[in-house]
Amino acid sequence: INNNLPTILVLTCYVATSNLDGETNLKLRQALLETAQMQTERQLSSLSGKIECEGPNRHFNTFIGTLYLNDESPVPIGPDQVLLRGTQLKNTQWVLGIVVYTGFETKFMQNSIKSPLKKSRVEKVTNVQILVLFVLLLAMSLVSCVGAILWNVEVWVSKWYLFSFYLNLGFDLLVFIILYHNLIPISLLVTLEIVKYVQAMFINWDEDMHYKENNIYAIARTSNLNEELGQVKYLFSDKTGTLTCNIMKFKKCSIAGIIYGLSPSVLTESYEFNDPTLLQNFENGHPTKDYIKEFLTLLCMCHTVIPERDEDKIIYQASSPDEAALVKWVKKLGFVFTTRTPTSVTIEAVSSILNTFSCNRKRMSVIVRTPTGNLRLYCKGADTVIYERLSEDSLFMKETLTHLEHFAKGGLRTLCVAYTDLTEEEYQQWLTEYKKASSVIQDRMQSLEECYDKIEKKFLLLGATAIEDRLQARVPETIVTLLKANIRIWVLTGDKQETAINIGIIELPSTLGTLIGKENDLALIIDGETLKYALNFEVERSFLNLALSCRAVLCCR
Repeated sequence: INNNLPTILVLTCYVATSNLDGETNLKLRQALLETAQMQTERQLSSLSGKIECEGPNRHFNTFIGTLYLNDESPVPIGPDQVLLRGTQLKNTQWVLGIVVYTGFETKFMQNSIKSPLKKSRVEKVTNVQILVLFVLLLAMSLVSCVGAILWNVEVWVSKWYLFSFYLNLGFDLLVFIILYHNLIPISLLVTLEIVKYVQAMFINWDEDMHYKENNIYAIARTSNLNEELGQVKYLFSDKTGTLTCNIMKFKKCSIAGIIYGLSPSVLTESYEFNDPTLLQNFENGHPTKDYIKEFLTLLCMCHTVIPERDEDKIIYQASSPDEAALVKWVKKLGFVFTTRTPTSVTIEAVSSILNTFSCNRKRMSVIVRTPTGNLRLYCKGADTVIYERLSEDSLFMKETLTHLEHFAKGGLRTLCVAYTDLTEEEYQQWLTEYKKASSVIQDRMQSLEECYDKIEKKFLLLGATAIEDRLQARVPETIVTLLKANIRIWVLTGDKQETAINIGIIELPSTLGTLIGKENDLALIIDGETLKYALNFEVERSFLNLALSCRAVLCCR
């Protein structure tokens, strides 16, 4: 891989996955160290080995494979080493790779389905009515044919000179269908199509849906569903990037039980973290100085951000806006993340190179070797995940939890950060198990989870961060308007329950009783762990009835 960046040459590239998942953030893909230096035809021709991987499937975010090179140990391959069909290469001139799936075996084709023909209710009802009228037309024509035959028989007996010797049931049926064809309102269909087209033009011209900054108007790509807009009853939405701007700003933090960050009541809504007390405590030898240093060091290392140099400036590229916000914030405090390789990161503040080994789900962990040679595991993640792994000796647990609730009630996105020290023996034993688990094909993710759990324990809490992702313009007014139109809103969010309650405004009472099955001005708030049980076969119908009885449903965490 070549993207003309000296700090990450032949190691990383960026891809845009908007065609697959709709996300606009660039994703990072990383070459294997064992093959990264192979960039010439001679080097590639000498490459010999095989890849064992899972069968074709439709899951975009997973890939399990193992590379076997001659006379070398097996090398695990994950989704970070795979460029999927449908993605676009960005900020990278060229890549060299091996094709794993082709044709209909690719994940892109595995997810492709035949586009359904969308019809509105009016169109469906009209089609049924026309079918009924056509059946009625046939019935009338058949009755008329029978009448014609009886009339001809009568004429043959009494008025033979009027009798026609030409008798053809099919011809007579066709004649009567033509005579009665006005029964089917062909002009109605034409009129409906013209009306829909005119409605679509009005949608395209609507100034209320005109985004003036980019001069973009609404576009009615199809006129088939215009009348359905007035019959929408449920609106399903994600929160981040849909209701919010997906532009993260660092607002507050809690370190060693002390909260930092000015109150928004005295500043504008767009304020960023600007509390001089934090640096004063760090520079003036406050009792929490060491905690502050570890807190800032952790945020400077535990991430997947890539630094790019533009002359004297450092530009951070990140697939997660949260991580970019954290790294930019610690940079302002003097902890500057400058360089990344697959096995190390460099921070100017401590002038050290640290080895990165592990990163995983709902939390991220890195194992680093400090300049003094000590081993330390840093971890950041959701409070529920971190707190269940804290040591009994951990301090500031109650204070930090109180601060987390305060942050969440203000609508901020929160993360907990913690660390633990490792012995060389513990690390080497874990590393052996990790290499073994990362090379298996069957149940690799489960094996890695078990391996991570063995070392991610007995954490010492450092504190928590709070980041704001502001709502997009006029979102509250839009939601109020939708509720007035009797449209129910269901939202998914990764926020804490307190934040979800802040969004939903109304909590569910302890019992609904006779209100089940009726429309109520209530909001149902449920977390992901509870939802897992609510969707069990035995109770899913009851849960659905409960959800349908509320005007808003929010699933948090």
